[in-house]
Formats: sequence, structure tokens, C-alpha cells
Amino acid sequence: MDNKAMYKLSYGLFVVTAKTDKDNGCITNTAMQVTTTPNRITLAVNKENYTHDMIVKSGIFNVSILSEEATFDTFERFGFQSGRTTDKFADYSDYARAENGVTYITKGTNAMISAKVFQTVDLGTHTLFIADVTDAMTLSDVPSATYAYYHVHIKPKPKAEKPAGKTVWRCKICGYEVEADELPDDFTCPLCKHPREDFERVANTSKTVWRCKICGYEVEADELPDDFTCPLCKHPKEDFERVEA
Repeated sequence: MDNKAMYKLSYGLFVVTAKTDKDNGCITNTAMQVTTTPNRITLAVNKENYTHDMIVKSGIFNVSILSEEATFDTFERFGFQSGRTTDKFADYSDYARAENGVTYITKGTNAMISAKVFQTVDLGTHTLFIADVTDAMTLSDVPSATYAYYHVHIKPKPKAEKPAGKTVWRCKICGYEVEADELPDDFTCPLCKHPREDFERVANTSKTVWRCKICGYEVEADELPDDFTCPLCKHPKEDFERVEA
């Protein structure tokens, strides 16, 4: 089976927000309307997301529909870090609060939908929330950003090839490599978290580069381990493509 065929399906992109002890949100492409009478939507959320647990606890959430004016920093803030350890709304002002008490995003969005869960379906890795729409608001007339639009127009283009001649430091534990004249004393491996002392200096030779198709993160390695996940967006090995350095 060619799993790449799934990339031909295009979806909308959303910031799903929830509130319990704090405000939080995550990027999804899994919200859709299923009935108009009553007005209901579905939303699938990965169980590892902190937003998932907040929706389970509170029973309410908002969906901010991202438009073609959305910028990559929105995806970095709400998609590439965990709400369990980060306050995603710290030093952030591009939001408002709906009547249900939950935030919604006002920058780079064209509509907001508030919803109240009335049924859940266990999908294994995800929970499918079936919810009644309790409020909705149009924010702009800018077209919605699709998943395909994100990849072509919003996600940064792959970085240019690194110049030859720099020193390469390789982690003796996991094989991660970084180019630098020297490593800072407090440097730690972004993959296995081992300290600078576990890095060795190696010659800068041409190697295979694996690029995450979701966020653009690159890592040099002959092969990626089967359980490898992107350190930025947490997507699995299957979402990396091989490119030449």
C-alpha cells in the first residue's frame, strides 16, 4: 500500500482551544461538520495532546479556523510544543475569549466555532469528540488554509545545503550530528539528551539527510530508527523523506 496517497487528501487547519486550570490549544486538521439539524461537528484529537485531556475534563472547546493569512509562528506556538510543560498563551495577545470562557485565535483566522461534547468514540490513539455547536462567528473573508496550502505557502522552505568545511560533532549515544566550530559547554543532544561530553568530532563528509515533511526539521543519518519521532512536531519516521546533503 502506498501511504503517500493519503497526502492527496486535503483538509482544513485549525487551532483547537480548551480551558481547565489554564488556557491551551493545539493544531489539528480533523474538525468537520457532520449534521446541520442539529448543528454538530466532530473533532479527533490525539490522546497524547494535553488539549485532549482538557476537553475530556471540561466537555467544551473552540475551533479557530486558520486562513491563508496564517503565519508559521502560529504553527510553532500551538503545534510544536506541549501544553503540559509550556504556557502557549504566555506573551501572546492575538486571541479573544468566547462566551463559553474558552479562548479563540484572532490572527490568521477567518471563523470561530464553540462546541459542547455530547458523545465520544475511542479510536485507539485518538478520541473522536461529537459535539453540538453552541456559538459561531465569522472573523474575515480570507479563504481557509488547507493542508495542501500550508505545505506550499506557509511552511518554511527546506534550508539550503550546509557549506562544506565545518566541523561535525556526532553524538556517541544516538548518532545525532550537528555542525559547529565548537559546542557550548551546556550543549545537550536534542534527541537523547546526553551532554556535550558524549559528542565526538568527525570529518564533514556527505551524508544522507532526512527531512520531516510536516515541519521541515532535518537530521543527518544513514538510516532512521523505526521508533524515531521528530523532536519538533513529534511525527513518526514515516513522515520523513530522504534528501541528499
